[in-house]
Amino acid sequence: MLTVWGRRTSSNVQVVMWAIGELGLTYERHDVGHRYGGNDTPEFLAMNPNGLVPVVRDGDGPPLFESCAILRYLAGRYGEPPFWPADPAERAPIDTWAEWAKLNVLANFAGPIFWRVARTAPKDRDTAAIATAVETLARFLRMAEDRLARHAFLVGESLTEADIVFGSMLFRYHDLPIDRPDLPALKAYYERLTARPAYREHVMVNYDELKVG
Repeated sequence: MLTVWGRRTSSNVQVVMWAIGELGLTYERHDVGHRYGGNDTPEFLAMNPNGLVPVVRDGDGPPLFESCAILRYLAGRYGEPPFWPADPAERAPIDTWAEWAKLNVLANFAGPIFWRVARTAPKDRDTAAIATAVETLARFLRMAEDRLARHAFLVGESLTEADIVFGSMLFRYHDLPIDRPDLPALKAYYERLTARPAYREHVMVNYDELKVG
């Protein structure tokens, strides 16, 4: 059984939990981090010296941290094609687009947009900076739009690890009070994700506890 340390409202925890849900794995999760604390104890720091969530332990195995590293571990150990092919050549495009999503989409959403909107009081929001950040993110979302106009998912016709990374931010992206470009293929893709039970359970999570103001 998997043991997961990390609160439900952490976007990085959600990446891991959505994968766990899609793979049908049994788990026990402990609320750690933010208002729950517990991530600065000697016991936790022995598992992850960064003091960040998530941390995952598979049975008696070593503690794992960094969400995308955990995701690759879970996919490699428990996933099957097409979610995570055994053939490196078939797996490479999935890993490529997962890295693309992490470095370009998640990075340009979490701090520049989510933090400035949800985690900043309305009176203190920099609307010009938010608008610029939304347009920067839109450049990458248009790349996804092009792919999703041709495929049901980011890398073909089935859900893969790349979708776990990319799709994990779309609930908050569509929930925030921001102006969004018209991307019909992306919207249809998001609607397909919201029909998945694991996505609804682990990603579409109320995040009021994170809001400021």
